[in-house]
Amino acid sequence: MRSLRIRGGAAASFGEGASGPRLNRAAITASITCATIMQGVDTTIANVALPHIQGSLSCSQDQIAWVVTSYIVAAAIMTPLTGWLAGRLGIKWVFLISVVGFTLASALCGAATSLMQLVLYRVLQGMCGAALVPLSQSVLLRSNPPERHGQAMAIWGIGTMLGPIIGPALGGWLTDNFTWRWVFLINLPVGVLCTLGILIFIHDDRHGHRDRFDFFGFGTLSVAVGAVQMMLDRGELKDWFGSTEIWVEATVAALCFYLFVVHTATTTASSFLNRTMLKDANFTSGVVLMFFVGIILNGTMVLLPTMMQELMNYPVVTAGFVMAPRGIGTLISMLVVARVIGKIDTRLIIFAGLALTALSLWQMTGFSLYMDENLILVSGIVQGFGLGFVFTPLSVAAFSTLSRQHLTQGTAIFSLMRNIGGSVGVSIVEVLFVRNTQAIHSRLIEHIRPDNPLAQTLAAPYSLTNPAGIAALNAEITRQAQMIAYIDDFHLMVLIILAAVPFLLLLRRPAKVAKGPAIAID
Repeated sequence: MRSLRIRGGAAASFGEGASGPRLNRAAITASITCATIMQGVDTTIANVALPHIQGSLSCSQDQIAWVVTSYIVAAAIMTPLTGWLAGRLGIKWVFLISVVGFTLASALCGAATSLMQLVLYRVLQGMCGAALVPLSQSVLLRSNPPERHGQAMAIWGIGTMLGPIIGPALGGWLTDNFTWRWVFLINLPVGVLCTLGILIFIHDDRHGHRDRFDFFGFGTLSVAVGAVQMMLDRGELKDWFGSTEIWVEATVAALCFYLFVVHTATTTASSFLNRTMLKDANFTSGVVLMFFVGIILNGTMVLLPTMMQELMNYPVVTAGFVMAPRGIGTLISMLVVARVIGKIDTRLIIFAGLALTALSLWQMTGFSLYMDENLILVSGIVQGFGLGFVFTPLSVAAFSTLSRQHLTQGTAIFSLMRNIGGSVGVSIVEVLFVRNTQAIHSRLIEHIRPDNPLAQTLAAPYSLTNPAGIAALNAEITRQAQMIAYIDDFHLMVLIILAAVPFLLLLRRPAKVAKGPAIAID
């Protein structure tokens, strides 16, 4: 047995009367929350700087895409391994190695002088960053007594969701005022502080245990997840199934996933994914719901900045700050949830969050090219509130009935499904946006006549017989088509949220938790 201890008091002394353990628990929370935010920011901060990196390193659009793809694929492959590594080496040491490795990789990315170097360092960054989110969730659940799990998950949710939201604004500001290298170098002071916090305040007194490692299960799952992420990330660039590369990735993913499922279901020895976790209705339903949340979270984060910058001519920093209220809404709602969770049925809180998220997406279907930023701000705040009401209660409900010995592996799968959901969401909205734009553009063109006064106005100061006038008219029609395509994407996400609601029926309300000490790691 291993107990996750806080220096100054054992795990069993986490009572409210002990000020020392409470102080150290706060230090642990601050350290791992900073690590979570650092990792979350890095998933989106580099996207804004890609054009600057492309010019600096003299590479093509296809080549520069590997800066993002390499990070995503490496993180996806390593995330399922988190549980086994934590069981073998101990949570503290895996967390410490991950933070140190992530910080060093960030420094190397900032110093890269070629695309090959940058991609290799991003792979290292993704490998090290994969464990930060699931381990931070596991540490907070284990280092807090059961009655404080709601508050702990609220703090964890703030770090998890705020990172990707503030990433684009921070990346734009750093790139505009300094250089693209600072989108990576900004991690160094945060990483040093997190490292010191983990070294000082977390003490893991268990020696690694020698569980049998399921190489076949891990190999097939890793290849399947990596191939899926490659396919989703590069599909739009390669015209999806018109490309041989995408067909190969889809075939490899399907075959490896099939082998993984058959192996996990039939093996008599211990499997890489413990089958008993899948029998837990709350965990399974929570993972599925988190997949849907990932679609909405990442889908809207991709659509809104490009819509504001390309159609409404917002500067990149302004677009980032207009999205900031979304994070403020999330922060406020999570603080509210931390106080009411346990007093109100968790399923009702999640339902309210899904309803608010659907309402915000419905508001977005009313966007137009001539609106001001108020509608974006209001819908963003409402969506932030909604996601905050979903994220924390869902995290608590998913792990409330899961066996303690499967907690770390469970948080890894939970995080993996959120990331895959995010990748699926981004791919879906981008595909539909491009294809709907083309289709709507064709329909609008059909109704344009040279004697149409509006067409003549849009072509001004040129005439429709002048190539410049035709180009101006075509540009405006393209803008209108793109706006309609954005609205279609928002309509789709409303339907996705509604499709997620029935899974709430599968959640079971856990028995009321009595007050007690922080739990031990089995």
